[in-house]
Amino acid sequence: MSDDLIRYDVLVSDALRGVVRQVLTEIVSTGLPGEHHFYITIDTRLPGVRISSALRQRFPEEMTVVLQHQFWDLKVTDQTFEVGLSFSGVPERLLIPFSAITGFADPSVDFALKFETILIDEDDLVGERALPEVVQDDEAEPAEPVSLDGARAEASADQDTAGDEEPGKDSDEDGDETKSAEVVSLDAFRKKN
Repeated sequence: MSDDLIRYDVLVSDALRGVVRQVLTEIVSTGLPGEHHFYITIDTRLPGVRISSALRQRFPEEMTVVLQHQFWDLKVTDQTFEVGLSFSGVPERLLIPFSAITGFADPSVDFALKFETILIDEDDLVGERALPEVVQDDEAEPAEPVSLDGARAEASADQDTAGDEEPGKDSDEDGDETKSAEVVSLDAFRKKN
């Protein structure tokens, strides 16, 4: 088998990030329809990510924001999105390049995309490749929601997250089971080394 000089993985990654860009662009003009809401996971180490030093200290590698009830001034460009969120009652402004997104999920319709950044060495993050994969319900690990003042965070042992949902409101308050998101995978097409 020959080398992939076209870099289909990068092309697919860019195309899938375009889906996220398009969805956020529509939300700017129409608002969130129905029960749709988004979990957006960001690699905070990547260049172009602009967050406060307090957030960078709190989330040195990765954070997940929730766009649902309490966010404001969402702006989308070809390369970035900008949004206002509240973290423990403190308003923050985030500027995120689409290339820094490592995950996007809309739990209301069981849809999710996962991207991977490649760490070449400790101080240098370069490139990214799409790592969409199918996750079955029994493989997914649900995170426990933690209420913050005006924000919503989900924390697991290895990941810090933050976002925004009505304080004290669980996403499954009407008794529904927490739904796992479907993640699309390209590993079957990736060259094995």
